Amino acid sequence: MIGVGKIKQYSNVLEKPLSRGKQEVSLSAFAFLFSEMVQYNQTQVDNIAELERRLEDAGYSVGARVLELLCNREKGNRRETRLLGILSFVHSTVWKVLFGKVADSLEKGTEHEDEYMISEKELLVNRFISIPKDMGAFNCGAFVAGIVRGVLDNSGFPAVVTAHFVPMEGQQRPRTTILIKFAEEVLRREARLG
Repeated sequence: MIGVGKIKQYSNVLEKPLSRGKQEVSLSAFAFLFSEMVQYNQTQVDNIAELERRLEDAGYSVGARVLELLCNREKGNRRETRLLGILSFVHSTVWKVLFGKVADSLEKGTEHEDEYMISEKELLVNRFISIPKDMGAFNCGAFVAGIVRGVLDNSGFPAVVTAHFVPMEGQQRPRTTILIKFAEEVLRREARLG
């Protein structure tokens, strides 16, 4: 019907504008897919460290893609060049896009100059996972650590990123801390920039 609506027809998908679209994924769908990813990788490895490494590798590719998307949408293809700027970007913007809220805290390590911590009281990937007793210290937060490492590495801030459980008094479940240990070159560059 001509003239009824003003719907523009596009000849191919490349001409369509990049819209934000619906930005939420069903929590139950995510929990199911993530659970399947953990179970599949669990059958492919012999120990917990290898399982966490595989989850981190999967998260790394997600982090690289999230960085590209956010730099395109939010920052006009500009990237952070300062250490505190990239940490703030991960703590607020990336976390909000992925988990719907800003991370609970961002702290600088007290023992080492090159360590920073992002803490989350109840990390989404650990919320619906029950860990068998024989797997002890297995932490699905390794996936999120991989995402953070992917964002940092692809921004030019190489780092070793790991996920740890930190017990909290009065809480049944421990909080998850993402520990970021930057490479020496990052600290030298930051000192040079002043």
